[in-house]
Amino acid sequence: MKKTLLFTTLLTLGAAAHAADLPAYSATYAVKAYGKSGTATRTLSKSGNNYTYTVNGTAAGVASLNQSAKFSLSGGRILPSSSSMSARVFGVGNTHKISFNNGAKTAVSTYKNKSTTLKMNAQAYDDLSLESQIRQELINGKFTGTYQLVKKTDIETTRFRKSGSSKITVPAGTYDVVRIDRIHDDKGRSTSFWLAPSLDYLPIKVSQTNDGKTISMELTKRN
Repeated sequence: MKKTLLFTTLLTLGAAAHAADLPAYSATYAVKAYGKSGTATRTLSKSGNNYTYTVNGTAAGVASLNQSAKFSLSGGRILPSSSSMSARVFGVGNTHKISFNNGAKTAVSTYKNKSTTLKMNAQAYDDLSLESQIRQELINGKFTGTYQLVKKTDIETTRFRKSGSSKITVPAGTYDVVRIDRIHDDKGRSTSFWLAPSLDYLPIKVSQTNDGKTISMELTKRN
């Protein structure tokens, strides 16, 4: 299961959001996982003020991910409505679905055909809507670094920190980037994202290590 989490966390980092309006986009990444190469594509589509965000990734017979989320943008804040994630690593995996009721401050998490209703003490997110919320904050210069993330049977406090600026080169080109690190309780895990302010904090590179195994992702094309 740790391998599944490692792969899905890596592939669910997406493109940035404008403060007043999220532009549609498509971006492609080169992925290296468990010694295999693969690709990942992220697409954000818009209808009015409603959005659908999809992620599809594979790593040469080792891992696959199909993920989608629906949310809206109101006053610079992301409001999730639903999400679905199906992931497999070495042939093992499952599907996790989330339905949000923001008015009632609840989220229903369904995994292995078992549904759990969770109370949101603060706005909670799925992986994709959380990533969009973080980009909104970075663009507006109001990065909080602490968020509520819906897991399979509970809501977890997830923390990130800024770790400096640099310039890096990936297949898509050379970019000035800001590094964001996720804070893990497990010292054997590390997760870092290099985001380009010039591209609305689009992730240019991602690296995650768990139990000595590293997965990396680099931008190859943005439409």
